[in-house]
Amino acid sequence: MTDISDDAKRNREEWTRSNAAYTDATASSTWAAEEITWGVFGIPETPLGTLGDVEGLDVVELGCGTAYVSAWLARRGARPVGVDVTPAQLDTARRCQREFGIEFPLVEASAEDVPLPAESFDLAVSEYGAVIWCDPYRWIPEAHRLLRPGGRLWFLRNSTLSILCAPDEGAPTAELIRPQHGLGRLEWPGELGVEWQLPHGELFRLLRETGFDVIDLVELYAPKDAVDHSFYEGFSVEWSRKWPAEEIWVARKR
Repeated sequence: MTDISDDAKRNREEWTRSNAAYTDATASSTWAAEEITWGVFGIPETPLGTLGDVEGLDVVELGCGTAYVSAWLARRGARPVGVDVTPAQLDTARRCQREFGIEFPLVEASAEDVPLPAESFDLAVSEYGAVIWCDPYRWIPEAHRLLRPGGRLWFLRNSTLSILCAPDEGAPTAELIRPQHGLGRLEWPGELGVEWQLPHGELFRLLRETGFDVIDLVELYAPKDAVDHSFYEGFSVEWSRKWPAEEIWVARKR
């Protein structure tokens, strides 16, 4: 693997710990899921239609973690490649590949510098992977390089509003807590990892200047039957029915 940034090293250590604490234990259940769902409240992809038909597509998952999204896409006829910086997460992905009999390449690398040929993929996806754990001014151009002309970039992240309403600890409130001006690289108190949370205007401009056209932005709210999550305490149902907790972006390479 090529040299990685200090932030990437911190995030690799963070996810090594997280994998040992809970991710490895839950990986089989996410791999086994029959339906593609997104976010804290498990919103089904089918009515949203953000991915489209993936059969026959070459897909790269950037920041794949345990690679369950790649497994979901492989079951639907895609040819995925998972890329992640954390060896422990990739080890879990390989265990799940053996358990479920689904095989696809896994590459140990940061999404900021992927050792794969240019214009090799039709779709690049990042579900809380590269999109919040990598420098967007590095990983988005890298995604552009990896995609063929007309290829799509799909990612799921926290909504900007949820970040602006989030205190240093605890769930988002009904008030603005932090300024939007200067929002970007975030270090949460007590956390080793480093996140990136660009506001809408800056992210839209970055995508456009990189060579993407934004074709969809879907804000995700808690559905009527949602219940508070026992693990993801950062989003309450009450808050997430009023304001979007998460958002899906889709862009196409010009």
